[in-house]
Amino acid sequence: MIDALRLAFGTLSIVRVQPPLRVDRSLGRGAMLLAPLVGLVIGLVAEVIALAVRWAIPGPADLLLVSVLAIASLALLTRGLHLDGLADTADGLGCGLPGADGLEVMKRSDIGPFGVVTLLLVLLLQVAGLYTALFVGRGTLALVGGTVVSRLAITWACRQGVPSARADGLGAAVADTVPVLAALATTAIVAILLAGIVWLDDDLQRVFGANTLAALVAALLVSQWLVHRCVQRFGGVTGDVMGATNEVAFLVFVLAVAAG
Repeated sequence: MIDALRLAFGTLSIVRVQPPLRVDRSLGRGAMLLAPLVGLVIGLVAEVIALAVRWAIPGPADLLLVSVLAIASLALLTRGLHLDGLADTADGLGCGLPGADGLEVMKRSDIGPFGVVTLLLVLLLQVAGLYTALFVGRGTLALVGGTVVSRLAITWACRQGVPSARADGLGAAVADTVPVLAALATTAIVAILLAGIVWLDDDLQRVFGANTLAALVAALLVSQWLVHRCVQRFGGVTGDVMGATNEVAFLVFVLAVAAG
């Protein structure tokens, strides 16, 4: 359990931990099941930053600044790992090359035009979605809930039946490791957590719980569609694809919460 926590926080955040002596598929499975916990910690830190900014600059004029700083803090707390994966995945899918050739494009250190455009649009939409959620009194749910749900999407990307596109790398160590029943159980825990956020937040109506669960389902469906697309194109998933599912799930959840 401790080694799984170390692997989860060591790979999905900037938290410095002592690495496990050995990384095998069993450890990878445990780490990916704990991914939503990493998201919860990151989301709470980002929420504290957002609250501090709102306290320092009171009034509605600070909402855009809060949104930008909150999204920036998420990137900082993950070393931009998932954003890099999003850009690389966009380049791999957008280049039009099949299989191994597309994977080679994803491995390059530079970012191509598809990656740049996708990265820019997703970040703008994330900021706009969080700004709207803050404006309608759902900022905590969008930010904290979104970071948890987005890491849950990584858990589902590692479910059994979804192969690794490569034989090496961290993606190969965690892909195809999470039993579907374990992923469903983790999803149920996340749903309870989201319901708790709705219940504790006085600004949210209790009936919004159903909308929140709908946002959870939408985020998972869209992110897993991306996983399916990558499996068709590349023969499996990679660490970059997992990062992309994280960013896509976060975006869909935040937009759904803001619109609900």
